[in-house]
Amino acid sequence: MERKWKGAVIGCGFFGRIQAEAWQRMDDVEIVAACDADIVRARAVAAHAYESVEELLQEEAHLDFVDIATRPDSHLDLFRLASARAIPAICQKPMASSLAEAIEMASLAESSGTRLMMHENWRWQPWFRAAKVMIDAGAIGKPVGYYFRTRQRDGLGPCPYPNQPYFREMPRLLIHETLIHHMDTARFLFGNIKSVYAHARRHNAIIQGEDRALVTLVHESEVDGVIDGHRFLNPEPAGPAMGDAWLDGEDAALHINAAGDLSMKGEQVWKAPPAEGYKGDSVFAVQRHFIDCLASGAAFETGAREYLASFAASEAAYLSIAEHREIAMSELLPK
Repeated sequence: MERKWKGAVIGCGFFGRIQAEAWQRMDDVEIVAACDADIVRARAVAAHAYESVEELLQEEAHLDFVDIATRPDSHLDLFRLASARAIPAICQKPMASSLAEAIEMASLAESSGTRLMMHENWRWQPWFRAAKVMIDAGAIGKPVGYYFRTRQRDGLGPCPYPNQPYFREMPRLLIHETLIHHMDTARFLFGNIKSVYAHARRHNAIIQGEDRALVTLVHESEVDGVIDGHRFLNPEPAGPAMGDAWLDGEDAALHINAAGDLSMKGEQVWKAPPAEGYKGDSVFAVQRHFIDCLASGAAFETGAREYLASFAASEAAYLSIAEHREIAMSELLPK
């Protein structure tokens, strides 16, 4: 008889509901409880609903995992509660509110022996998985550089970011919440980042943080790239990839359009399959990976310690903006 992994979702807002939907499609997973400050939202996710995380963890004594889908300033405290009970956790990005908190989370996971994986779904979008296979097979030759152009028209006007309105109050926004995805995907494709240089500004005066940014990255592999981001225009053609990407090698350039289709030398070489769920069903894919690794004991692709290198890249971008200089990753994460 197949084992059922019993989990609880903590945070049932916009993205927590997306994650809950993906869990519901896994035959070997059962979400037995949910927690949210709005009890109605928690009840929509699970029959056992709580407003207090402490009460949830006390009452649901046999959880196999928790899914932390709250805002980043709560992640460290919530993982402390989970690790005190040795409950594995998958935690939404951004990892934390600061690099110090993120390092503490990774250290706590190691010292307590509690498994912690970051819910970084972007690298699990199927077009990036397909691109990785092609690059590793030599399709573009030796990689040289890349360009990510991210777009979505939800950042303008008096009520920007309607799905997640708390974005308007965040002192760090576009890089912290969106472009971190592309930094992690760049690491997935081309290896660890060596240095970061960034420029950012605020375009919409309604919000507190930055909503326009250019980030230049150099990898240890000597591949370099640019992440060009804002949320004022929809990509063309429309599609789930939220922009497009060019991945250049010595022999060819691989283009990923916003529909998720891959082309090279003017010809389509891979077409995004129809999929339910979020952005190519990447949320399902990352959560499936989490459960499979819990079952097998294998390392998480975005385990807490490994993911620090992605989170630190976003921190380096903000330091670069503040100090108007290129930031070496070794300044933030000494070896």
